[in-house]
Amino acid sequence: MLICLTASHKNAGFDTLERLSAHAESAAPRILDRHDTLQGAVVVATCNRFEAYLDLDAPEGHSPVPAVHEAIRAVSDVAGLEPDELRATFGFVHGNAVAGHLFSVASGLESVVVGEGEIAGQVRRSLERARAEGTTTPELERLFQRASQTSRRVKNQTGVGGAGRSLVRLALELASSRVSDWSAARVLLVGTGQYAGATLAALRDRGANDVRVYSPSGRAAKFARNHDITAVSHAGYAVAAAAADVIITCTTADHHVVDGVLLEGGRATLAASHTAPDASSSAVLAEFRAWCPAPEAAHDARQLVIDLGMPRNVATDVVEVDGVELLDLETIRRHAPLEELGATDDARIIVDRAARNFGAVGEELDLAPSVVALRSHVQGVLDAEIARARSRSTGDAATDERVEAALRHMAGVLLHTPMVRSREYARSGEQRAWIDGLEAVFGVRADELH
Repeated sequence: MLICLTASHKNAGFDTLERLSAHAESAAPRILDRHDTLQGAVVVATCNRFEAYLDLDAPEGHSPVPAVHEAIRAVSDVAGLEPDELRATFGFVHGNAVAGHLFSVASGLESVVVGEGEIAGQVRRSLERARAEGTTTPELERLFQRASQTSRRVKNQTGVGGAGRSLVRLALELASSRVSDWSAARVLLVGTGQYAGATLAALRDRGANDVRVYSPSGRAAKFARNHDITAVSHAGYAVAAAAADVIITCTTADHHVVDGVLLEGGRATLAASHTAPDASSSAVLAEFRAWCPAPEAAHDARQLVIDLGMPRNVATDVVEVDGVELLDLETIRRHAPLEELGATDDARIIVDRAARNFGAVGEELDLAPSVVALRSHVQGVLDAEIARARSRSTGDAATDERVEAALRHMAGVLLHTPMVRSREYARSGEQRAWIDGLEAVFGVRADELH
C-alpha cells in the first residue's frame, strides 16, 4: 500500500517547512526503523515542500494507521517537532491517489510558481538518495520513475513552464524593481548546487555579466571554472559581500551564510582601505579592486539580499544594516502568479491519465500470484497428459510430436481468455471476482502455490 504524508506551502508554515527540510536526509531510514510494515520510504524535500512516500506491507484487513503514526513520530524526532503538531499539519494521501499527487508535484502543478522547472530534478534526486540509503522498494521505484516520465510529458506537450518560469526567475522578476540595470550590477552568488546553476542562467538571461561565486564548502573554484565566472576566496568573502549590489544565496548549509556581522565587517574593511590601508587589507582587496566602490558610493550603498536557501541562508539582522533589503522565500511566495488555467488544465489531464494507468498496472500486478497459480495448474495438467501420451506411444516419433504440439497449443488457447479477462477485471477494480472465480472453477488458490 502506498501512502504519502505531505506538508507544503499550502498547509504548513514556513518555519515548520524549514525544520523539516533541514533534517530531510536522515528521515527515511529512521522511518523504516519504526514499524515492521514500513517497507520503503522516499522523502522529497524542497524549499516549499516536505513529503514522505511510504510503501506499507499491511496484511489485508489491517489498519495502516499505527504504522503511519510511527512514521510521523520518526519525522518529529529528526526534525525536533511535536508529533501532534505534525499530525495536524500533514496531509494524507493513500492508494491510487498517491500516484496522481506525486505526478502533479513532479510536473510543477503544486509548486508556488506553477510549472517551475526545478521540482522535477528534485524528485529525481530524492529517489537517488533513497537508493543510496537502501530505503526504496520496487513499487516506489515504479512510482518515481513514472513521475519523471509524466513530468517530461507535461513539459513537452503543454504550455506549463514554457517560459522557463521558476522560483529563481520569479525572485529576479521581483528584484528587478530594485535593480534598474542588471548589466551594471555586481552580483555575488553564494552556493554551487543545482539552484546556483539555475540562478546563474537566469541572471545571464537578464543581462547580468559581473557575477562572482562563493562556496561555504569550498567548491567555488570548480563552479567558477565550469561557468566562466570568478570565484571568491574565504578570506575575501566579507569584502565581496559588502561590495556586491545583489547577493543571492542558494545553499543547503544548516547555518546562516550571510548576516549583519559579515556585511558590517566587510564594509569596515572597505572603508579602512580608503583611509588607512594596511598590508593585510590590501592583500584581501587586491582581487576585488574592480568591485570596491568609491568611498562616497560605499557610504550610500544600497544592497539587495535574495535568500533562496532552505533552511534560511540569511539572518534577519541583515535588514538592520543601512541600505540592505532582504527578499526571502516567504516574500517571494506571496507574490507568486496565478495559474495559467488553459495550460494547467491540459497538464492535469496528462497527469490524471498517467495516474490511472499507473493504478491499472498496479492492480494487474496484484493479480500476478493468481495468474501464476493458474498457469502452474494448467502446466501441471499438461505435463501429466503429455507423460500419459508418451507412455502409450506407438513408436512413431512424428505422431508423438504432433500429439504433444497439439496438447500444448490447446493449453495456450484455453489460457488465453482467462488471461485477457484478468486484465479486464483488474482495470475495473474487480480483482476479487476473478480470484474467486478461479478458485470456484479450477480449485486454484495463489496461497497454495509452491
